[in-house]
Amino acid sequence: MNDLSAQDGAAGAPSTLAEVRAGAYYDSVVLMLLQRALAGLPGILDAGVVMGTPANKELLAQSALLTEDLQAAAPEDLILVVKAASKSAGRAALARVDELLTARRSQQTGAYRPKSLASATRMIPEAAWVLISVPGRYAAAVARDALNLGKNVFLYSDNVSLEDEISLKETAAAKGLLVMGPDCGTARIDGVGLGFANRVRRGKVGIVAASGTGLQAIMVGIHRLGGGVSQAFGTGGRDLSHGVQALSAQDALRRLRDDPQTDVIVIVSKPPAKSVAQELMSQAASCNKPVVMDFIGYCSGQNEGDAAANIHFAGTLDEAAELAVSLTKSADPVCGTEQRPFSSQAWAEPQALPSPPPQSYLRALYSGGTLAYEALYLLQDALPSVSSNGPLPGGRLLENPHRSQGHTVVDLGGDAFTVGRLHPMLDNELRVRRLLQEAQDPETGLILLDVLLGDGAHADPASELAPAIEQGTAAAARDGRTLPVVAVVIGTGGDPQGLDGQIERLKAAGAYVFTRHDDAVRAAASAFSGRGYGRSCRPSQLGPGPPEASEDVHVSSSLAAINVGLESFSDSLRDQGAEVVHVDWRPPAGGDERLAGLLARLRQ
Repeated sequence: MNDLSAQDGAAGAPSTLAEVRAGAYYDSVVLMLLQRALAGLPGILDAGVVMGTPANKELLAQSALLTEDLQAAAPEDLILVVKAASKSAGRAALARVDELLTARRSQQTGAYRPKSLASATRMIPEAAWVLISVPGRYAAAVARDALNLGKNVFLYSDNVSLEDEISLKETAAAKGLLVMGPDCGTARIDGVGLGFANRVRRGKVGIVAASGTGLQAIMVGIHRLGGGVSQAFGTGGRDLSHGVQALSAQDALRRLRDDPQTDVIVIVSKPPAKSVAQELMSQAASCNKPVVMDFIGYCSGQNEGDAAANIHFAGTLDEAAELAVSLTKSADPVCGTEQRPFSSQAWAEPQALPSPPPQSYLRALYSGGTLAYEALYLLQDALPSVSSNGPLPGGRLLENPHRSQGHTVVDLGGDAFTVGRLHPMLDNELRVRRLLQEAQDPETGLILLDVLLGDGAHADPASELAPAIEQGTAAAARDGRTLPVVAVVIGTGGDPQGLDGQIERLKAAGAYVFTRHDDAVRAAASAFSGRGYGRSCRPSQLGPGPPEASEDVHVSSSLAAINVGLESFSDSLRDQGAEVVHVDWRPPAGGDERLAGLLARLRQ
């Protein structure tokens, strides 16, 4: 532990005090809760609790919390920093860190936690899956251990090298196992959601997705239209690249092809490598089942002559859900004559938005990378010059992801924001700060954001986003500006956050709320272009305003898993009735990578 350091202000002025704990590892959720606890102490104006990665130091600098001596902190070091009304208040707050951490541990279950995967496997030998959400530089080694123990892997961790991804997936294929990830946020196996997943009914549609939020949007759309999901496999965002060659997607496709509970298959991804797309279409053609493909921006009219009769192309995530339900063989109510009543809020009709003033810009703040990418695709005709930290091919790369430039779509779940800290689906702090930053910018004419519900996600996102929306729009009003805020809510009535309550809270804050992503983006584009809604790849096959079917969500308790990393994922599995053992993981050799490498070689 390093001594406290202070950045002095004038007498009576705020002071910034910091502490660095070398090699101290805590779950990212623990860090978030500790940061909030510190920020709520008397005399504390702001607080930061992060690992010492370059990205986190940049974020601390953005919040004026980066002191000079914090620059030397290593990625495996814990940074504690407070901005206090006085030095005494700051010192008092930092002195309570261990007390707050102890209080957090005392609130947790007293169940024994094994220290290794091997021990966990002895406790729960029937577990077929291992969920991994440790920092990326350690994740590949944990995944290899899981494969060697005969377990399928759900690899949530990002910042895993391409070489490690290929090696893991080749090893899994040789063992008849599946690696979902790295950077895989969502899956649904045997009725249980892994990672971030919405509660949807069981049904006849199987999904393969190189996308987490894209998979969520399609599952929610299928559920909203009365259909259900058999299995949903994530693959990780790089799986369909030329380097990885869709190793996980091909395995998942074969599993769904042979699954008697699956009648229709959906494949969703950002545009894959051309050779990979051709190989996947070839395999899809041999499935003897309808296959819906949404390679975002790849419409049926472009390649209609190349596709087999059983392959159908969708232009948006919501259209993919519509197609899948319309192709399902089962007599789902939405495909027949019975119509169930609308829920109170769950279907939001397209809304006309007020036109932003001249020389103002769209600022889209996404937690979902695929949703951000789809937004860029839908905006490209109405707003041809849009900057992003994840642009379309040939698009404008945002020079500084922390600062918008003209029309901007930013993925706040990108690596620049998530190394060493929580994803924005769990922690709204970065997005709240960015929303207020954009609201104070006189060039901002409209703010667009996604709100994703489901197991594993923030327990009540509207409780934090709605006050920020109110504060931001009020700040704009004081400057004589009207600032529309558009929120697209992805969720079902079965989700633990409560879909209707989230929608109502956001509406009460003044937001324009949508439940279809493509409608929300087209409305935003129309507000700037005045050209009306953009055209989709195909007309809706189910008509406007589909009903919200009854929330007959089947929750299975047959799945057993081992979790290594975020405790919230263990909590989510238990809430869904699954059996789970949580591993009390710590970085090998206290985070000393040189020593950890030596120990790994000795084990081999």
